[in-house]
Amino acid sequence: MTRQYHNRRRFLAGIGATGVAAIAGCVGSDDDEDGNGNGNENGGNEGSSETENTALADAKAVDVDSIAADPTDIPDPVDWDEPRTHDLTIECIEATAEVEPGVTFDYMTYEGQVPGPMYRVREGDTIDLTFEVPDEYNMDMHNIDFHAVYGPGGGAEATTIAPGDEPARLRFQTKYPGIHIYHCAVPNMDHHISAGMFGAILVEPEDGLPEVDREFYFGQHELYTDGQPGEEGHHTWDVQASRDEDPTYVLLNGEAYGFTPSGAHGPVTAEVGETVRVFQAVGGPNFTAAWHPIGNVWSRLYRDGDLLSDPARNVETTPVAPGTVAAGEMELPVPGPIKIVDHALSRVVHKGALAVIDVQGEEDPDVYDDNPE
Repeated sequence: MTRQYHNRRRFLAGIGATGVAAIAGCVGSDDDEDGNGNGNENGGNEGSSETENTALADAKAVDVDSIAADPTDIPDPVDWDEPRTHDLTIECIEATAEVEPGVTFDYMTYEGQVPGPMYRVREGDTIDLTFEVPDEYNMDMHNIDFHAVYGPGGGAEATTIAPGDEPARLRFQTKYPGIHIYHCAVPNMDHHISAGMFGAILVEPEDGLPEVDREFYFGQHELYTDGQPGEEGHHTWDVQASRDEDPTYVLLNGEAYGFTPSGAHGPVTAEVGETVRVFQAVGGPNFTAAWHPIGNVWSRLYRDGDLLSDPARNVETTPVAPGTVAAGEMELPVPGPIKIVDHALSRVVHKGALAVIDVQGEEDPDVYDDNPE
């Protein structure tokens, strides 16, 4: 049966009317439905080449209402000035959840969310880690590779749990400050990372980070499935699509358009006059993100997780490679939506890579006036 996939319509609904004007010059005009000049509402090549599709199985019952990590659920800044020891337990949890309404997938996670929790410590702290994998989730094997660890495999060797193994223990000292990713690193790591097994650990320098008013945490990853974007049913992992690096979705926090006006959670919010810091963990497993805030710039950008060098200033778009966490700060002088995108824009229009920060407050026509005399 031929199926129509209205990806651009779903994208336009996700960013709202004000967002269309902001990005229209990049994806096509209002009378150019697919953004490439042919008016094909299926998104160009998708409609012409995908005339027959193998039917997916029906969508599964979900185990959780949402797999998406709350972008505002971030530990408070470090407020101690001597090394501490942190007892940390991380559990692998697998769950069926919706990628978008009517589309389900079997996710692999740390602590039941994508990305895994952000952990926040100080340079020189020690972490006593316990990694647990319940038997029902350990048909293969799992582990954790911390990019913040000096040691074999970033701790992956010590934390590998095969079926039937007891929880793994690891102690490590956070010797070098920065924003580092952690992820599963078993032989089929592309599947595990794509399915959600990645997160971030922030090791603050001894002198800490500059104070900001709010912080947000997003994780970008590709999802390689046997379906098409928006095709209702249960999607399963597709090995060939991963080999070809041809993802069905490019997601923020495990969901397509989840943090947009019409998404499952709506935008995150901030206030005029505030300074915000955004952490972007790119799990991949393959794509480098072209990270850009539409309607603003990264006024201070900490490239590649580097917290010791002076930050770059007023950067419009920056590459964030897979296996990297970046941080960018923005001032918010005027209200309106700031759209956090991958500026490889087909990933935004067709595959889900979009979140919105809704800035609320009084207008300042000296900075921005959309109705001048």
